[in-house]
Amino acid sequence: MPSQAPKRSPLTQRWSALRRWFARGRSGSNGHDASAQSIREYFRHKAHGQGYTLSHSQQRVIDCMAQQASLLFGASAQTPASLYLHGAVGRGKSWLLDGFFQALPTAQKQRVHFHEFFARLHQGMFNHREHDDALAVTLDELLHDCRVLCFDEFHVHDIGDAMLITRLFQALFHRGILLLVTSNYPPEGLLPNPLYHARFKPVIDLINARMQVMEVGGPHDYRSQASNHAHQLFTQGHYVWPATATQRQALKLPPEGAPAIALPVGSRHVQARLCEGRQVAFTFNDVCEQPTAVMDYLELCRRFDHWIIDDLPELDECSIAVQQRFINLIDVLYDQDKHLTLLGRLPLCAALSGNVIDLARTRSRLGQLQVVH
Repeated sequence: MPSQAPKRSPLTQRWSALRRWFARGRSGSNGHDASAQSIREYFRHKAHGQGYTLSHSQQRVIDCMAQQASLLFGASAQTPASLYLHGAVGRGKSWLLDGFFQALPTAQKQRVHFHEFFARLHQGMFNHREHDDALAVTLDELLHDCRVLCFDEFHVHDIGDAMLITRLFQALFHRGILLLVTSNYPPEGLLPNPLYHARFKPVIDLINARMQVMEVGGPHDYRSQASNHAHQLFTQGHYVWPATATQRQALKLPPEGAPAIALPVGSRHVQARLCEGRQVAFTFNDVCEQPTAVMDYLELCRRFDHWIIDDLPELDECSIAVQQRFINLIDVLYDQDKHLTLLGRLPLCAALSGNVIDLARTRSRLGQLQVVH
């Protein structure tokens, strides 16, 4: 007996019909209304299906997104103002970004974590360093015919990166790409280090001039509703403390003092404690106290799905650079949907003490781990 095709929900059928409608090239005021209405209906159904009540600020963003869609697919096909969403962790910024991306009736779109895109940008510019405009050649490769580019989790910590970001944003706007960005910080809060903040002002001015800046607020941290969250592997991960010998043995970790494994990463090596199939184990020292970078974490994520990080210290006792590496590592593992087991000698809330500005996001993400004591 032939298998039956799964039934599509009315919402899915509507999106398919809308995409076919746009593909036929229809335009005019009805097209404006249809595209805007489709965005609003998508979010209304999505929120209802997940049991969410939209906050006033979320509804304002959805209305703005609907207006963007109507301009993007209207008769004039003009590029609307780009959008910069900021707010506290867990207030639905990524949820809004993902919803807009999914509802847009076009294939000429990309949604990417900013860390990953920037790493690919760096690598591409290095590969094309002999060209007069390595940035342009690299963007041609990365973007192809992209009309809508969504960056999730945008933040800046290095002045060298900040200077490249200015060129990147200028190039994207010049190409007429609709850019949507989420960040925990308003533009003025990016790169807060007072030594560099003034030199980052051109980026801030560019964002304020070319993007509509909107705050996403609300009383709830949606990440705390783990059953509804997309990153299921994080909710299935564990925080193990106080990391006794018995607990470490149960995870098949080698005893302290055992020789490390040298993993090739790019042109150098990173020390690991365990490497079996798609599983890898490191100490905190291996991946955070050594000069590792986001590109290293991304390459390792392509090779390993199950991560164990042993010997988490009290972060407040670490240097700012070490804390930032740990924050970046958790960002990458979370965005790449990797399974994480983290071991420390202190309760998680005590280990994550400190005042580094990005720690709030890290606490929210690691708070999804199941605690084993």
